[in-house]
Amino acid sequence: MSESAVKSDPRYRRFTADDIDAAHGLSVAVRWPHRPEDWRFAVEAGAGFVAEENHTVIGTALCWKFGADRATLGMVIVSPDQQGRGIGRKLMELVLDELGDRVTFLHATPAGQPLYEKLGFAASSGLTQHQGTVEAAPAVVLPRGETLRAVTPADLPTLIDLASRGCGLDRSATLPALLEVAQGGVVLERDGEITGFALARRFGRGYSIGPVVAAPSDGHVRAKALVSHWLAQHVGDFVRIDVPGGAGIESWLPTVGLIPVDSVVKMVRNASAAQHSGEPDAAWRAYGIINQAMA
Repeated sequence: MSESAVKSDPRYRRFTADDIDAAHGLSVAVRWPHRPEDWRFAVEAGAGFVAEENHTVIGTALCWKFGADRATLGMVIVSPDQQGRGIGRKLMELVLDELGDRVTFLHATPAGQPLYEKLGFAASSGLTQHQGTVEAAPAVVLPRGETLRAVTPADLPTLIDLASRGCGLDRSATLPALLEVAQGGVVLERDGEITGFALARRFGRGYSIGPVVAAPSDGHVRAKALVSHWLAQHVGDFVRIDVPGGAGIESWLPTVGLIPVDSVVKMVRNASAAQHSGEPDAAWRAYGIINQAMA
């Protein structure tokens, strides 16, 4: 009898904080850049499941609920030597049962997209990962009449509103948690009114910029000013930003050292893909997301 014939089915259970080190090991095995601290932030903000065999975690899947009817999922990993056993599908089914009829989003790699389509997801848009080591400080050119300053506690309600409108997900819990781990935040304002903001934090191999949310402007100058501010703080550092498709700054980012290295497909379940293919709010645009899991 072959070894595969006697192998028992994995045990599936809820993800706990004690699983973070094992989950980090899985992400290293598939060459994801996440640190244990990045896993901890993701887990504390959401929920999920693991597949376990012989007391070893061999698969993970996490999800995050936003407001009453929205969600995202991600961090779906199966150990490379355990793939092909249906573990990823089972983890996805557990997460989807957890989320019920919420409108749910994910970012899919080409390898994962066929499974997600079988589970009821449809492609709605795209996302491009830009990254690189910042070699020089780009010029920070502000829109006329606008100034750049640090985020203050009094800004929080406005930033939650803008972040929620920019991505179409309720950020009332996520943004305060993100500010606690962020390196800092900056806002653009004109006559006392905020016209955009951007956060930066440690992530993976270096730093991540996001979210970046701004009112649309000629040449996307607001978004460029916000991104340029953070690049100027990180000369010599490795920096990443994940940019929604059609944001308008994709061709500019390589000129400041952030090269496109990967593209994924944004998919949606329990809603029409066409309904979610454009900007969630005409007045505010997301130029950079938090990460591909929490969007």
